[in-house]
Amino acid sequence: MSQDTSPSRLPLAGLRVLAVEQYGAGPFGTSYLADLGAEVIKIENHKDGGDVGRHVGPHFFGEEDSHFYQTFNRNKKSLTLDLKHPDGQAVFHRLVKTADAVLDNLRGDLPAKLGLDHAALKEINPRIVCAHLSAYGRAGSRTAWPGYDYLMQAETGHLTLTGEPDGPPTRYGLSIVDLMTGLAAAFALLAGVTKARATGVGLDVDTSLYDVALHNLNYPGTWYLNAGVVTGRTARSGHPSLVPSQLYRTQDGWLFIMCNKEKFWPLLARELGHPEWVDDPELCSFAQRLKHRDRVTRLLDDALMQRPTSAWIGKLSGKVPVSPVFDVAQALENPFVHERDSVLGYEYPDGRAARMIANPIRVPGVDLPHQAAPRMGEHTEALLREAGFDAATIFGLGILRTSDIRTPSSKRAVRGA
Repeated sequence: MSQDTSPSRLPLAGLRVLAVEQYGAGPFGTSYLADLGAEVIKIENHKDGGDVGRHVGPHFFGEEDSHFYQTFNRNKKSLTLDLKHPDGQAVFHRLVKTADAVLDNLRGDLPAKLGLDHAALKEINPRIVCAHLSAYGRAGSRTAWPGYDYLMQAETGHLTLTGEPDGPPTRYGLSIVDLMTGLAAAFALLAGVTKARATGVGLDVDTSLYDVALHNLNYPGTWYLNAGVVTGRTARSGHPSLVPSQLYRTQDGWLFIMCNKEKFWPLLARELGHPEWVDDPELCSFAQRLKHRDRVTRLLDDALMQRPTSAWIGKLSGKVPVSPVFDVAQALENPFVHERDSVLGYEYPDGRAARMIANPIRVPGVDLPHQAAPRMGEHTEALLREAGFDAATIFGLGILRTSDIRTPSSKRAVRGA
């Protein structure tokens, strides 16, 4: 079945977002918007090296083009602008007139100082939505504090929920707080735009790494707040109350089995050749299996260690929730990944492609865009011409790097290049 590649068919076609962003959390959030068709314009100060993510190694496609940067910034545009300079502010305000939203992921005290909040921009565009993603929020005692993902995992209890009970506090293997906060910011931005389009009035919307990390405590948080229970770590990454729901040994490795509904326990018992487990009084319910978790672990280990992981996957898949334990390479080479077209080539203008993981949102019948992330300032001249600036004014502003100048329309020196 052919896919429609028309940009107008994309869900967020027509949405324009100015993104004062760098590193991970903010760019991850706007990558969802860009992948779904929004025009996301990265605002980068070339005097500071642009988005710091461009320089995060150890792997690079080219100068100022790290694998890290590509991951977070495909399908976007890049405009070089110094928001601390009056000329930069003037250009930014011209762009705000035609934008739906501004998103920043700056320290909490900086949006107001740089004029990125609704109070500063509403006279220019009353419908503008200003989405703010900070470490600790724009209000309170920590507004000027810098902060990063791992710090949030540590302070909000995540490290005491992860890893083996007798091991040190352990973080997640991925920057999951950054990723979830970026997604929360994108969701907040779209909620704000929905309101602004209905009412004609924009607003500020806020989220922070700390608030998202705390919110992610979820049901263990509710357990503590209402029952005083402090959830800790469970051996083999087990669920705190559902058994079996953890890692079990096989002949050559591990399986993760999750019988998170009662109906799966009898199915598992029979597939393992032990139908007597179904009516065993110590195994017949979640409550009993939780009480006898160690026995369940021994029984399942003994049964599963009779065959290799692949044999059990073949026997149990589709009947009982089960998964092998893969490393990153095995995960990405999994045939199911290719069946789902979950790895795509994101194309550079020169014909090269960066292979990356596709957006998890699918729009049946429509191809999402797959353009590589822009070089710094790649779209500055085109965007400013579109905004009404002539060539002499653009080059006189001093916001282009020498490498961004494609047409010799002005012989003026480029200030600050």
